[in-house]
Amino acid sequence: MTEPELSAGVLELSAGVVEYEDTGGDGPVLVLLHGVAMDGSLWRHVVADLRAGHRCIVPTLPLGGHRRPMRPDADLSVLGVARLVAEFLEALDLTDVTLVMNDWGGAQALVADGRDQRIGKLVITSCEAFDNFPPGLPGNNLHTSARLPGGLRTAFTLLRLKPMRRLPMTWGRMTRRPVPGEVMDGWFRPLWTSKEIRRDLRKYVLGVPPKDELLRWAEALRTLDRPAPVAWAAEDRAMPPEHGRRPAELLPRRGEAPATT
Repeated sequence: MTEPELSAGVLELSAGVVEYEDTGGDGPVLVLLHGVAMDGSLWRHVVADLRAGHRCIVPTLPLGGHRRPMRPDADLSVLGVARLVAEFLEALDLTDVTLVMNDWGGAQALVADGRDQRIGKLVITSCEAFDNFPPGLPGNNLHTSARLPGGLRTAFTLLRLKPMRRLPMTWGRMTRRPVPGEVMDGWFRPLWTSKEIRRDLRKYVLGVPPKDELLRWAEALRTLDRPAPVAWAAEDRAMPPEHGRRPAELLPRRGEAPATT
C-alpha cells in the first residue's frame, strides 16, 4: 500500500491564517491537536504510524508555536481557540472526525459551547482539565510570566539553554524523556523572534475564565453522546491522573475505561 504524502496547507480563518499538515487519503479522519508553545511536530511519530490507514490532519494552533501571528483583535482565549478549532473543521468540511487532544484542554469548551457537531469521536489524552488551566507548576510559571511586562520574552529566552528545559517549572514535568533539542527549538523559535507571537500566547494564557466557568464546561461533557475514550499518563505531575479519571466518569460514552500509560 502506497503511503500518502504529507502536504502543507493554510486556511484563512476569522482569527488569522492557520497552517496545517494533511496526509490526505480516504481513510478515517484524525485531527490531532497540540498544546501551548508547541506545534504539530508533537504528533510526528503518531502520524508516521497511522498515516497509511488514516487521513491525519495536524493544525498549528495559535498557542505560541505558530509562525504566522493572528490578527490583533483575534479572540485567543480558551473559548476563542476552541471556536477556532470548530471553524477549522468547518472550513475543511470535515465530518465524523476523530478529534485527539493532548496538553490543550479545549474539549470541554468545544462541547459546552455547542461546537462539537463535526466530531464523531473525541479522544482525550493528558491535558488541561477542570480548573487546571494552565496546568500545574509549569502553567503557574507561564501565567506569572505572561502577567509581567517582558515576562514571556525573558522566560522563553532562558529556554534557549538546554538545562533550563528540564526544570520542574518548565518542561521537566511534562515528559519522561527529554524532547529532542531541535524539536523544542522549532517550538520556541516563533516566541524568540516575534513579539506578535508572544502577544498571541499572552492572550491565551491570560484568557482563562474563572474557576466556576471552567467547572461548568467540564460538567457539559456529560452531554456528549459520542464515543470519548480517555487515556492519561500515570506519572504526569502537571496534569494529574485524577484528572483523567474524572472526565472518564463524566462522559456517558467514554468507549472504554480510562487508561494510564
